[in-house]
Amino acid sequence: MSSSPLYHQTLLGQMIVDGLNSYNDRPCLYLGDTVASYSDVRARTSQFVQVFKSKGIGIGSSVAVLSANRPEVLYNMAAMMISGTCGTPLHPLGSLEDHAYVCNDAKIETLVYDPVIFGPRALELKERVPSIKNLLAFAPHEGAEDYGALADQFKEEPLVAAELDPEDITALVYTGGTTGKPKGVAAPARAAATMTMIQMAEWEFPDEIRMLVATPLSHAAAAVFVPTMLKGGALYAMAGFSPDEFFGMIEKHKITTTFLVPIMIYILLDSPAAKTADISSLETLIYGASAMSPARLEEGIKKWGQIFFQCYGQSEAPMVLSHLKKADHDLSKPERLASCGRPSPWARITLLDDDNNEVPEGESGEICIRGPLVMKEYHNMPEQTEEVFAGGWLHTGDVGRFDDDGFLYIVDRKKDMIITGGFNVFPREIEDVIATHPSVAQVAVIGVPDESWGEAVKAVVVARPGETIDVEAIKALVKEAKGSVQAPKSVDIVDAIPCSALGKPDKKVLRQQFWGDKGRGVN
Repeated sequence: MSSSPLYHQTLLGQMIVDGLNSYNDRPCLYLGDTVASYSDVRARTSQFVQVFKSKGIGIGSSVAVLSANRPEVLYNMAAMMISGTCGTPLHPLGSLEDHAYVCNDAKIETLVYDPVIFGPRALELKERVPSIKNLLAFAPHEGAEDYGALADQFKEEPLVAAELDPEDITALVYTGGTTGKPKGVAAPARAAATMTMIQMAEWEFPDEIRMLVATPLSHAAAAVFVPTMLKGGALYAMAGFSPDEFFGMIEKHKITTTFLVPIMIYILLDSPAAKTADISSLETLIYGASAMSPARLEEGIKKWGQIFFQCYGQSEAPMVLSHLKKADHDLSKPERLASCGRPSPWARITLLDDDNNEVPEGESGEICIRGPLVMKEYHNMPEQTEEVFAGGWLHTGDVGRFDDDGFLYIVDRKKDMIITGGFNVFPREIEDVIATHPSVAQVAVIGVPDESWGEAVKAVVVARPGETIDVEAIKALVKEAKGSVQAPKSVDIVDAIPCSALGKPDKKVLRQQFWGDKGRGVN
């Protein structure tokens, strides 16, 4: 039931309007040759909003975005939030089948895209997705309307945010599912607004924000753009991630903060450019989205200083469930580098057992959440929704424990647990041991079929540049630290570990090589 607007919290659309109206000539966005001030972004956003209005795109309209990093992605994102649309980002590395499934499931009406890279894909999707009515291309493209040319027809008008109810769905974000089909997380307006409020209150942003965006703008911009803008900062977006360009942009623009996923940090640490790059301007390096190896985190702190800030969340309750502050990245307390920090004040976290009872103090249990960050449902999946909300809590699927000081530690994903010979083995614990080996850059541990044990522990390892992995040494390292049950029965050396759209190691893909399409095909 809708409540009176008198009591509604301020939502992202209004935050963007307020932020863009707060400054004029101050730089807001750097991307390639584009340097856009707040007034530039405000004017172009206004024109994009008017394109939406002219096509009847407004509150609840389903819009998908498929693009590399370019300025129009930001203008479009702001226009979507101001207009109250329901947005679905399509990952640039996704397959046609992935994109078609998402667009059909979400009943996408408007596809906004970059024709330089995704022109053929957009036209294929138009053929395969009956609900698509509008193709809006960021540049001229046959078979679509030129979004920019349409926008040029309008004069700038004052920005006015659509009047939304906090429960209105403003994003449908797809995440991997245990059935093999992705689940659509229906995120209400209140979730993103609460996330931004917590970021503003708890995240350790520098006084002067020059935020380097090295991840896809279509996915990351909403998470960092709004707090950056509300604090009068600027986004510096990379067209694509590479260590040389990353370090070069920090030096050139005196970048003060950035957001990275752990695998990007590993790549940077292993880059030759890391030896000579001057990143002294970088005050806060925010990281999250997947587990960070404590050994590699320690390496980063020794190399770059105590600038690391971790955030923890998931699509169903985004980004700000807990955070590990810079001061807590303390090398005198190395065990704390495995923590994801203390819960945010606005997120209620408890640890439950399989019967939805709170576990005794000090014991491990599934991390479960209540509060305004929580999604509304899984789109068109009532059974999965009921399951994930069992007992009146959002079940994250992460197994965690609290220490005596209230710091939360994620033991592992519940469904990643390996059962070998009747023993429960958590891959995360093994991964943290293997990552201490000086030749190892990245590692993922999975369970594979075994006639004797049911499942056997397998480690999949990427070597550091110029290093050779001694398989027997890896096995012995784990055996000494964790015992023979947890020691890998096999170790595969690979060039790269597959990653999901969010940069997480994709263990489902790894396991599928051994289990096929049946058996243990879980996330």
